[in-house]
Amino acid sequence: MSDDPTNPLESKEFQILKVMKLVLTDVVKDTATQPGLKHPLSDRTIEGIRQCLKLVAARERELVEDAGKTMGMRPHYVDEPKKNVVVPITKIGHNKKDPDKK
Repeated sequence: MSDDPTNPLESKEFQILKVMKLVLTDVVKDTATQPGLKHPLSDRTIEGIRQCLKLVAARERELVEDAGKTMGMRPHYVDEPKKNVVVPITKIGHNKKDPDKK
């Protein structure tokens, strides 16, 4: 693990945030109860976990954006239509009629 500023996903801080998020979500999963039963964690603790997860997600986003990257970590299909359309600068402007066409 390095603190390479060009790759935030390999920074020590990002790795720490990732582990913290995994541990917090594991605590939530491990303490999940059936509907109608009292949860073993207090309401204050549950709210604290929510706040921690929000802060972790916000900091992860900041690290990625500061490095000039995006959070687009979701997989995409090869044949998936692209959301961006590149328009050549020569196509921008008024519709000029071709002098050869009548």
